Amino acid sequence: MTFKRFGLGLAAIAAAVLAATPALAQKKYDPGASDKEIKIGNINPYSGPASAYSSIAKSMDAYFKKVNAEGGINGRQIKFISLDDGYNPARTVEQTRRLVEQEEVLLVFNPLGTPPNTAIHKYMNQRKVPHLFLATGATLWGDPKNFPWTMGWQPSYQSEGKIFAAHILETRPNAKIGILMQNDDYGRDYLKGFVDGLGDKAKSMIVKQVTYEVTDPTVDSQMVELKASGADTFFNITTPKFAAQAIKKAAEIGWKPVHYLNNVSSSAGSVMIPAGADNGVGVITAAYIKDPTDPQWQNTPEFKDWLAFMQKWHPSGDLKDGFNVYGYTVAQTLVETLKKAGDNLTRENVMKQAASLDMTLPMLLPGVNVKTGPDDFFPIERMQLQRWDGKTWVLFGKTMGR
Repeated sequence: MTFKRFGLGLAAIAAAVLAATPALAQKKYDPGASDKEIKIGNINPYSGPASAYSSIAKSMDAYFKKVNAEGGINGRQIKFISLDDGYNPARTVEQTRRLVEQEEVLLVFNPLGTPPNTAIHKYMNQRKVPHLFLATGATLWGDPKNFPWTMGWQPSYQSEGKIFAAHILETRPNAKIGILMQNDDYGRDYLKGFVDGLGDKAKSMIVKQVTYEVTDPTVDSQMVELKASGADTFFNITTPKFAAQAIKKAAEIGWKPVHYLNNVSSSAGSVMIPAGADNGVGVITAAYIKDPTDPQWQNTPEFKDWLAFMQKWHPSGDLKDGFNVYGYTVAQTLVETLKKAGDNLTRENVMKQAASLDMTLPMLLPGVNVKTGPDDFFPIERMQLQRWDGKTWVLFGKTMGR
């Protein structure tokens, strides 16, 4: 009887262990995830007026190939499905539906542009699919109460606009400001931050404001109009194609205002060099990522790692193009988020992990970090001013922001 009871006791213990083990090691998956794979969707303008941004998607794709070659994320390979929308919101909607309903991706990562993302904002939240680390700084993407499935990544356009306004008030309190802006939510978001930053002085300081459409061939006439206004300070709210045109045209017509350029068009390779490197001397922008043309970074381990990545995994990429640093860095953010999710690869858990980040990344500027919380969907909030010297961007001043 003693041995029988002992045997029954062991059997009960073994049964309890077996019952508990699946609960402890249980893997949870939503569409787009499995033991072997994580499907990630992306939408980028490989064609059209904003095609300079395609460098971002290409560098992200290269980074995921590197991750896969090194064993993937917790043993799973990344399947990166990146589609072209031409920066056309109607096409963005079509491509998003394809990614979510046909490809059944786990999440849509870093879709680019304010108008395209605005077009899919409600859809992504209605479908409860992570709309994650967007390539746009619109303030819309930091509203976890009303849109819990959408999160931005880069500093908000409004906060950047306030930084430029503060610098103007400090250095040129009597400035006469001319503004060129894209006629959409992206342009209006930057403008709001800038006007808010100027405060009561906005009405007297802004002497001319002109817009352009993304379908316009050039902004030449707008630049002539701004010069004629007598403005001595210029806030340039444009995407890369038009930013390069504006810099080049200002030089052609001999207009030499103090020139503030939005960060999203500050790539040396995609904007400053095509515009004529000397034409942009003195242009001021704000940065949060290390510029690949800045010699102060080029002997650091972080830069050497990025360079080795580019040479091995993205050899066709332009080493002067800051968008290749952007893609590398935002891809690292997603990889860390998915690592934290472990074997619980549900869409809900991905958003939970995205909303609990606190880390630095190698190609962010010193003093800039990635930090989120359940009520804070703005991962990066700090920037530093920099000025183009004809060859590279030169940082100056303090890091600003929260």
